[in-house]
Amino acid sequence: QMTLVESGGGLVQAGGSLTLSCVASGRTFSSYAMGWFRQAPGKEREFVALISWNSDSRLYADSVKGRFTISRANAKNMVYLQMNSLEPGDTAVYYCAARRGTIRLQRWPEKEYDYWGQGTQVTVSS
Repeated sequence: QMTLVESGGGLVQAGGSLTLSCVASGRTFSSYAMGWFRQAPGKEREFVALISWNSDSRLYADSVKGRFTISRANAKNMVYLQMNSLEPGDTAVYYCAARRGTIRLQRWPEKEYDYWGQGTQVTVSS
């Protein structure tokens, strides 16, 4: 069993930056790929970013590519999302998720992720 807890959300002006963190329980964190998803009111949850178990591969949604950076620190059971040049369209609840495995990264369906956090709110004002 693994638990994920996000933090770092808040209110920021358009063009600003914010860093989200997610801490995981357990001793097998390094055997999971870690991802970030987001959900705005009235919209479906969407993929944001994904990082492999050893940080050798990363995937990003086209909407955030070049603005967001995902990273992880396995020794601390942490994953991060650095968000720059924020836009009002980035306003959403952001979730971290874990998928067991060390295979090459793919854009997996949400049902293939094993654990989810409860989310942290990010609001970008115009």
